[in-house]
Amino acid sequence: MPDIARDSDIIEIDGPPPFAHGERVASRVTVRNDGTFAGREIGDPLVQRGDVGVVTSIGTFLQQHYIFSVEFVARGYRVGMKSRELVSLDHLPPHVQQALGPDKLARLKTLTP
Repeated sequence: MPDIARDSDIIEIDGPPPFAHGERVASRVTVRNDGTFAGREIGDPLVQRGDVGVVTSIGTFLQQHYIFSVEFVARGYRVGMKSRELVSLDHLPPHVQQALGPDKLARLKTLTP
């Protein structure tokens, strides 16, 4: 059995979760089935980069990472994701808002999961 990749120097759960229940998020990565998602083949893409979802619950993994259950309504299912795989659409940092400009920010507010 392969070793579980642990980011041993990072313990996220020492601080508050970076996303809240009900927060709109977008996937920063494509997520493929690792065999834990029933009804789909191993390797099948579950979430594409840029897919929009809502955080429905917050748990932990290996007493180290937060795992966010994200409902991707357009895809019809929930996927567990780490914080590094997500970006908030509700709380963008000021430098990101400035880089996007007012037109793109207005468009983001209309995106729904």
